[in-house]
Amino acid sequence: MPLRRRLIAAALTALIAAAPAGFAAEPGAEAMVGHRAAYRLSLDRVRENSDIARAEGAMLYEVVDSCDGWATRQRFQLRLTDRDGQEVETTSDYSTFETKDGRTLRFTLTQTSQGAVSQRIAGEAEVTPEGGRVRYTAPEAKEETLPRGTLLPMLHTIRALAAARANTRLLVVPLFDGTSADGAQDSTTVISAWQAPQAGRFPELAQLGSARMRVAFFDRNPAQGSNGGGASAPDYEVGLRYYANGVADELKMEFGDFTVDGKLQELSMLPNPC
Repeated sequence: MPLRRRLIAAALTALIAAAPAGFAAEPGAEAMVGHRAAYRLSLDRVRENSDIARAEGAMLYEVVDSCDGWATRQRFQLRLTDRDGQEVETTSDYSTFETKDGRTLRFTLTQTSQGAVSQRIAGEAEVTPEGGRVRYTAPEAKEETLPRGTLLPMLHTIRALAAARANTRLLVVPLFDGTSADGAQDSTTVISAWQAPQAGRFPELAQLGSARMRVAFFDRNPAQGSNGGGASAPDYEVGLRYYANGVADELKMEFGDFTVDGKLQELSMLPNPC
């Protein structure tokens, strides 16, 4: 039962895209908070003729404010069962450090399938006005050029939240988060109207506004340049709701043949040491 190539990367991108661009004082950056969140993953729906019968797992995400940057760690586990009862279990351990000026990202990602390491990606990215570069140390030592306008994941979420407050419905940018060994991807974020605070399960979120977003990711074609998604089919899509402080819930991760639902189960805020 083959897994889609971007399975783990999609889920990682869904939650890791959440933090600020501090030293340059990006509007909204001060609202981001360190927190620890646990999500339950389950099968939402499958397409006709899909071989997937069941999906279940968990996702743990932590972001720590280290004053000059944001340190994140995400651990992800998903077990897929096909219609013949065969199971495939995948896990990942993904860590980043993004400076608050949104210019530098250090990243490591280790994925396993059935207990064996299937992929490891590591390196450092630097964003410049001209685009920037990624220097990989794994899976091999190499460099990739970043296109002009590339955002790192934390800054991307701040920009998306700012767009929601400004009643802007679309954000189209190249995005680099360190989950791919091929450099940046094009991203198109469709943003809903900003919502007033609503009563809910978590008191930490009850007084905060929020916006629902749908993010589509597209592999770039360097020969054609960025097309912002264009008319091509996305590599994967993620739907979610972001609160004003960068906490995400109600995830929908679409992998083509099937969709995984992510529900926030536990949430704790981490103290600001700065």
